Amino acid sequence: MDHRLEVNRINWDERTPVHAASDFYDVESFRKGRITLADVERQEVGDVAGKTLLHLQCHFGLDTMSWARLGAKATGVDFSGAAINLARELSEESGLGVRFINSNLYDLPNLLGEQFDIVFTSYGALTWLPDISGWARVVNNHLKPGGMFYMAEFHPFAGVFVESEEGVMAPTHSYFHHQQFLAGSEPSYAGREVIKSPTYQWQHSLGEIICALIDAGLRIEFLHEFPFTCYQAFPSMERGKDGWWRLPQHNDSFPQTFSIRANKPSTGISLS
Repeated sequence: MDHRLEVNRINWDERTPVHAASDFYDVESFRKGRITLADVERQEVGDVAGKTLLHLQCHFGLDTMSWARLGAKATGVDFSGAAINLARELSEESGLGVRFINSNLYDLPNLLGEQFDIVFTSYGALTWLPDISGWARVVNNHLKPGGMFYMAEFHPFAGVFVESEEGVMAPTHSYFHHQQFLAGSEPSYAGREVIKSPTYQWQHSLGEIICALIDAGLRIEFLHEFPFTCYQAFPSMERGKDGWWRLPQHNDSFPQTFSIRANKPSTGISLS
């Protein structure tokens, strides 16, 4: 494994018990039957009943198992052994029969020889990947001809800004592809507890993401951009009754999340 991904794997092993105990993930309500997927994902993906679905970078699988609750035959993949072990425990406890695979995303074609009706990924996945072209080839490799790829993700433009203590948003980071090493001791997005281990993260522009999918052989059906996000990305953000977070002023000034749906043409071939 790339040593940078190994550094990140250790970080996500550390995050898993913190996230599992957090109000953000609210595992107890999931145990009682909650569907963790937002309306945006459910509406844009559509009916999944009876379809095979592969969830890449699934963490400990709440969204994966939510797709199973909606009728999909779901498989989740993540590189964190701690996350996959927890996902398997929750799947067994819930009786959903979801399969979970412990694998680095880039190594998955060597471990899994199947193709799926739907390949899915969501919020906060791409920042952990150094090679977006390689990611898109993995998506294509595991998608059946005629199948659907869907992603919902944080908008890369939102990552440019930092909010000051006075609430002023200032462009600070590069929009374009770059690697950033974070030394650790950062609070988790799922709560205030500090995650001590370091990470490598990568910025990918929207153009880079779209072109990677096209180059891998997929056809883009739509790109949607939204003026809200699923967590408190900036200190002044407030959570609405619909569950989404927004800035109290000038919220519509820039996109904060986006979604892409694409398909693999029926005449497509694997590019792995």
